[in-house]
Amino acid sequence: MPGRLNSATAQPYVLGLFRIVVGLLFACHGAASLFGVLGGAAGGGTIDAGTWPGWYAAVIQLVGGGLVLLGLGTRAAAVVSSGSMAYAYFKVHQPGALWPMENGGEASVMFCWAFLLLAFTGSGALGLDRLLARRTSEPEQSTPERQTPVAA
Repeated sequence: MPGRLNSATAQPYVLGLFRIVVGLLFACHGAASLFGVLGGAAGGGTIDAGTWPGWYAAVIQLVGGGLVLLGLGTRAAAVVSSGSMAYAYFKVHQPGALWPMENGGEASVMFCWAFLLLAFTGSGALGLDRLLARRTSEPEQSTPERQTPVAA
């Protein structure tokens, strides 16, 4: 079992699944705040358009989470999303108390660090980034004698 957990072949897929879950949860937060779905914002309802910082945070959550979920522009979306959660923690939660357990900032901290991880690791498997990179880097088909095998 430990050999499978350390497997280099499984790592991109596990990272891809991590990216999908984190992106989906983040996008759901944005959708709840902007459209009132999934319980709405702060006990129901929506955030008024253009209000600072809540509405802008919700847009970042929806768009950033959607991009990370799809694995499209993952690193850039993850940097912006991580920064927005760091801002949320230090401006909204941390003034109330020092520790996230005391100030209700656990989600902000977890999202911040999860997105920072994705900014450094990339999208992993199952992402559009990887699919598009593969399509643009494929050389045009040439004669069979000119092709060289690629080692994985």
